[in-house]
Amino acid sequence: MIWYILIIGILLPQSLAHPGFFTSIGQMTDLIHTEKDLVTSLKDYIKAEEDKLEQIKKWAEKLDRLTSTATKDPEGFVGHPVNAFKLMKRLNTEWSELENLVLKDMSDGFISNLTIQRQYFPNDEDQVGAAKALLRLQDTYNLDTDTISKGNLPGVKHKSFLTAEDCFELGKVAYTEADYYHTELWMEQALRQLDEGEISTIDKVSVLDYLSYAVYQQGDLDKALVLTKKLLELDPEHQRANGNLKYFEYIMAKEKDVNKSASGDQSDQKTTPKKKGVAVDYLPERQKYEMLCRGEGIKMTPRRQKKLFCRYHDGNRNPKFILAPAKQEDEWDKPRIIRFHDIISDAEIEIVKDLAKPRLSRATVHDPETGKLTTAQYRVSKSAWLSGYENPVVSRINMRIQDLTGLDVSTAEELQVANYGVGGQYEPHFDFARKDEPDAFKELGTGNRIATWLFYMSDVSAGGATVFPEVGASVWPKKGTAVFWYNLFASGEGDYSTRHAACPVLVGNKWVSNKWLHERGQEFRRPCTLSELE
Repeated sequence: MIWYILIIGILLPQSLAHPGFFTSIGQMTDLIHTEKDLVTSLKDYIKAEEDKLEQIKKWAEKLDRLTSTATKDPEGFVGHPVNAFKLMKRLNTEWSELENLVLKDMSDGFISNLTIQRQYFPNDEDQVGAAKALLRLQDTYNLDTDTISKGNLPGVKHKSFLTAEDCFELGKVAYTEADYYHTELWMEQALRQLDEGEISTIDKVSVLDYLSYAVYQQGDLDKALVLTKKLLELDPEHQRANGNLKYFEYIMAKEKDVNKSASGDQSDQKTTPKKKGVAVDYLPERQKYEMLCRGEGIKMTPRRQKKLFCRYHDGNRNPKFILAPAKQEDEWDKPRIIRFHDIISDAEIEIVKDLAKPRLSRATVHDPETGKLTTAQYRVSKSAWLSGYENPVVSRINMRIQDLTGLDVSTAEELQVANYGVGGQYEPHFDFARKDEPDAFKELGTGNRIATWLFYMSDVSAGGATVFPEVGASVWPKKGTAVFWYNLFASGEGDYSTRHAACPVLVGNKWVSNKWLHERGQEFRRPCTLSELE
């Protein structure tokens, strides 16, 4: 049941705010197995109930035949001593046994299993987080509600559909966030599917209730009035709609009077909708960032493209790479972004993932004010940190980074492993600390982040690119490769062109691991230059 409150003369559904939450693909695959186990348990319960009913049915059929014969000649029937004994036995003993069978609860095993598994179930925050992920994907990849509802996404293996009820729930999540733009889109989709004859647990009245108010909040009074009248055709006694209708008509009449007075025109003037659309964004480069996520707006010219090469790299004559040099490819020129191919094996990837999975938790960022790690809405993923001393594979990976970059990893941060599920992202950010964040890495005592090394540990079916909005670059995930770039110029000044983002995963699952290398220990490995921007 939905409760309502009165605000500025309009009755609207009361909303409760839920904080955003993200569940990784790893955890969701565990939930798939949990649900499979519950289905097996449910089928066992159904079988037990069927067996129980079959026993009761046999009792009923046997006694039906017996009583049919007995009632034809009751005195003659009980005149037989065996029949008299068996009647006493049935009524004294067997009917009690039947009563016990009927009362026997066959659900104990299923309920017990359900109770145990429930501790791993997602909660309201998880459900809201999944809904927000869909809305995020809708905006980033320019997807319309019908495309998402029909499951027509690129690279999908298991096509799935949204019901009218699912669309209604997405609209409600947007509503609780006062996101009336998406509320309108998803309520209209739910209404379309109901109009097409879909059988659903929700009705058009409920959908129109939210839809009319969402439209009103965006300034389209004419459409809000039409939708309210449509609602009242379905439910003439709807108290809230009747109140809203009077209010809308009053506002429209008042606006017409104002328009007539201002223009001197006595003819009817239709109220002009003033759509608010998507709320004002806190991210200035949102449009550029989302275009790059879609593979649009890349600024690499043919002339610059000709200067990008592939090569074999031996780590400056490092003995480990002389006979088997690394495959290196230029991804971008300024900032210089290099991709290393076949640089981490599938076996190493699986070991790193297995080490990280038990530790995965909501990814954090450095708070520029406190210098401490905290969660943030603009970074939606799960991550874990791995030390070189705990496993030889991690240690070997760390040394490989040192050998190929020539930088000292002893002052680097631990290897961070991140899992981005569907909708997982990290909005545009800098890896290095700016001048207005002097305490960002103070606790580490190793200076600023001089460079970033990023392993791609999975392929991604759709989405999940690493993009650099300042320069118009997109780098796409490829399993077994790694990309490397310097965050600081040799002078120690930050390179603002390295501002980058992890695009939302549209379809699939993205595993990455990264190493942030710091200034301390690089004094002779990467000497300071005289020019500030070199």
